[in-house]
Amino acid sequence: MISGSIVALVTPMDQSGSVDWDSLAQLVEMHIEKKTSAIVAVGTTGESATLDMAEHTTVIKFVTEQTAGRIPIIAGTGANCTREAIELTQGAKNSGADACLLVSPYYNKPTQEGLYQHHKAIAEAVAIPQMLYNVPGRTAVDMLPETVGRLASIPNIVAIKEATGDLVRGQEVLDICDDRIAVYSGDDATAVELILMGAKGNISVTANVAPLAMSEMCAAALAGDAQTSRAINKKLAKLHQHLFVESNPITVKWALAEMGLIPPYLRLPLTELSSQHHQLLRETLQSAALL
Repeated sequence: MISGSIVALVTPMDQSGSVDWDSLAQLVEMHIEKKTSAIVAVGTTGESATLDMAEHTTVIKFVTEQTAGRIPIIAGTGANCTREAIELTQGAKNSGADACLLVSPYYNKPTQEGLYQHHKAIAEAVAIPQMLYNVPGRTAVDMLPETVGRLASIPNIVAIKEATGDLVRGQEVLDICDDRIAVYSGDDATAVELILMGAKGNISVTANVAPLAMSEMCAAALAGDAQTSRAINKKLAKLHQHLFVESNPITVKWALAEMGLIPPYLRLPLTELSSQHHQLLRETLQSAALL
């Protein structure tokens, strides 16, 4: 069972929009050094929506080979087409990923039965541990706790990333899962509290820029040390907030570029961070001792 701080890794790109493999390798090494527990490769923060199928699998394979078994790799393989999600999930398994993270189908807004049948079909098609991902603010569909409970009975559905940021909802999911599957936070600002309630860790955007602090925060919360984990979280609070002044991963890629770790580029329709936010982000990074 993976526990602790799991980074939702960005996919570095050069000015032409191609994957920057050297920067990607350096990010992987940084996360291993800074005690990140696992890496999500080509999740939604990794711009999965704008990587084609071949690139998607290639990045997962590259990250898996770079880590060489030192920490687990969770591959983002969700799609709003069930057949495409199956193909991506099979590709991730073939590339050596340890597990897959499947965001709820976006835009087409399936019913709860549609969500159940979608994830059931993928789980039955590909024999790899799979993690549900509920983030209604981005997908426009909310996987209800009852649906999570149904899916928890499928053997290779082993976890959920609950990213509503609603702790009442988080408790409902924890209760209905009843240790049948692991629950992870997908919201940095509320992650400490959900871990103290029983979640196994946090799948994090903030960990891209503050991996060691996020690792220490999650470790303290998992140990039941509310005072230490909340103190670390308080120091990171502005970072959690300001990394979302524009749509993720626009801001976190700008921050990483400002830290000298990657180029600042994204693929359209995403564009670089508006200049009006630059000073705010610089001050936030400085206050977290990251610049």
